[in-house]
Amino acid sequence: MTITLYGIPNCDTVKKARTWLADRRQEFVFHDFKKQGLSREIVAGWLKQLSRDVLVNRKGTTWRALSDERKASIVDDEAAIALMLENPSVIKRPVLDQHGAFAVGFSDAQYQQIFNG
Repeated sequence: MTITLYGIPNCDTVKKARTWLADRRQEFVFHDFKKQGLSREIVAGWLKQLSRDVLVNRKGTTWRALSDERKASIVDDEAAIALMLENPSVIKRPVLDQHGAFAVGFSDAQYQQIFNG
C-alpha cells in the first residue's frame, strides 16, 4: 500500500515532511490538493480518524479571512467537509496517509514515532 502525503508544495511544513521522507528513503506519493483537488470521500475518510478541530487550521490566513458567519457555521463534520473542499488552504498541512492511518502536521519526533514505532 502506498504512503500519500497531502498538501501544497510551497508550504514550509510540507517541504520539511517531504525532505524527511526522502532523506529516509520512504517511498511516498505527493498529492497537491490545490492542483489535484480533494474528493468528499478523501476528506470524510480523514474525519473518521481525525477531528475537524485538528484538520481545520484556525490559525492560518485562510481561516482568518473567512467571515465571522462562515467561521461560526463550522459546527459539524458536514460543514467542515464543505469548507475544506471549498477552501483547501484551510486544511492543516501536511496530512499523511500511511496505509490508512492519518497524521496531521510535521515534526521530526512525530514522524520518527510514526515510521519507527
